[in-house]
Amino acid sequence: MPSSAPPARRTGASTSSQFATTTIFDHLAAQGAAGASALALSPFDACHVGVVMRAVLFVHAVLAIGVSFVASDVWTWLLAFAQGAAVAMPGTLLWLVVACMLKRPLARVSEPGQWLVATGLGALCGFYGWWQAGLVGLELHRQVPPIGPLAGGATLAAALFYALRLRSRSELPAVTAARLAELQSRIRPHFLFNTLNTAIALVRIDPGRAESVLEDLAELFRVALIESGSSVTLAEEVELAQRYLAIEEIRFGKRLKVSWDIDPAAGRARVPPLLLQPLVENAVRHGIEPAAQGGWVRVRTGTRRGQALISVSNSLPPADHPGLPGHGIALRNVKERLRLMHDLAAQFAAGPERNTWRVHVVVPLD
Repeated sequence: MPSSAPPARRTGASTSSQFATTTIFDHLAAQGAAGASALALSPFDACHVGVVMRAVLFVHAVLAIGVSFVASDVWTWLLAFAQGAAVAMPGTLLWLVVACMLKRPLARVSEPGQWLVATGLGALCGFYGWWQAGLVGLELHRQVPPIGPLAGGATLAAALFYALRLRSRSELPAVTAARLAELQSRIRPHFLFNTLNTAIALVRIDPGRAESVLEDLAELFRVALIESGSSVTLAEEVELAQRYLAIEEIRFGKRLKVSWDIDPAAGRARVPPLLLQPLVENAVRHGIEPAAQGGWVRVRTGTRRGQALISVSNSLPPADHPGLPGHGIALRNVKERLRLMHDLAAQFAAGPERNTWRVHVVVPLD
C-alpha cells in the first residue's frame, strides 16, 4: 500500500476563513437556489453523449416506422431504411453539433426565436443529408425531391428541441435540490467544532501544527462557502481532500491511516466542486469513528482509455460496533451532480466489498 502523502499546500492562495452562523448558511442556501436557476440547462444543450445517442435512436426509429408504410417486403424495407439512414445520420449529427456549439447564445434568444432557429436549422440539416446522398450517388437522391428532407428535417428538429426543452425544465428542480444539498452538507458543524478544539489543544504544545490545522480549515471553508464555478479539476479536488484528511489525521492520531495513490495525468479531468470531500468525510465518519482500533482510508486516481478513474475506500468497523447508519445523502448528491455534468459519460458505484467500503467514480478526461 502506498505511503501516506502530506497534503499539498496551495501557494499564493488566500486562506482567510469565513465562519458562518446559521443565518449566513441559510442566506448561502438561498443563493445556491438562485444560482441553480442561472445554471439551468440551455434548451440547446446537446453536448452529452446520452443526448446524442437518444437523438440518433429517435430519428432512426421514426425513419424505420415511416419506411415500413411504403415497403412491400423486408428486403425493400432494409434497402429503403439504409438509404434513409444515409440521409438522416449526417443531418442529425450536424444539428446536434451546431446546437451544442451555439447553446449559450441561443439560450438568450426568446422562445419563439428558439423554435424558429431549431426548425430552420433542422430543415437545413435535412437538406444537407439529402445533398450528401446525391454526392455518393444514392438512388434516393433522385427519387425524393428536396422538399421532403426539408420538411422532415424541420419536423424531427422540432420534436428533438421539444424533448430538450422538457429535459432542461425537468432538471432545474434536480439542479436546485443538488445545489441545496451540497451547500447544507459541505462541511458538517461537528467537524468545525472538533477541528477548532484540536487547534486550541495544539496552540500551547505545538503552535506550528495548530497553525497548519487552521490554514487547512480556512481553505476548506473558503471553497465551501464561496462559489467556485460549475466544475473544477480533479487535481484541485484531491488537494482539498488532502487538507481535510490532514486535519482528521491530527485529530484521530494513530487510529487513522491514510494512503494516496494519485496519477497526475488524471488531474485534468473536470468534476463537480466538492466531489471528493464528502466521500472522504463519509469514510472517516462511518469507517474510522465507530472503530475503537481505528482504520484506514485510501484514495486512488488513474486513467484508462480517455477516462479518469477515482476510488475512495475505507475499512469497516467491527460488526458488533457498526456505528450510526448513514442516510446516503452525500452519495446521492455526488451521483446526481455527476449525472448533471457528464450524463451517461460518468459512472458511479458504491458498496461494501468484504471488509471494505468502496466508491468508484469514472469521468471523461476531456
